[in-house]
Amino acid sequence: MKRISLLIIVYITLIVGCTDRDDKLDTVNIRIKNESSINFDEVQIGDNEEFYENVGPDKYSDYLIYLEGFTSNSISIIAGEETYQFTPENMEEEMQLPIGLYTYKLSLDEEGEVLLEFVID
Repeated sequence: MKRISLLIIVYITLIVGCTDRDDKLDTVNIRIKNESSINFDEVQIGDNEEFYENVGPDKYSDYLIYLEGFTSNSISIIAGEETYQFTPENMEEEMQLPIGLYTYKLSLDEEGEVLLEFVID
């Protein structure tokens, strides 16, 4: 009897432990990674009402949910007194994302231009 109980507990633990975050997704989830050397106080992607706050250098934000996402999007970054903008060259050519987890890696070049690298998580 003890052996059966132990097997049941091990089985349930394996089933629950093997559930991945992306197994239960029903939306596009995007996070950012700050690859610059400065702190990002606020980052807004597209016209989403929510924004990422206080993302330090070489740190990831939490995921935010989007009704639709793209491989590239307009981005506004506030860092201290400075505001940095990114606008895709041709938004019509950007691919709409399926349900999933994604990261926008953001950095700044020497001229203060925002650089975006899109990553599928």
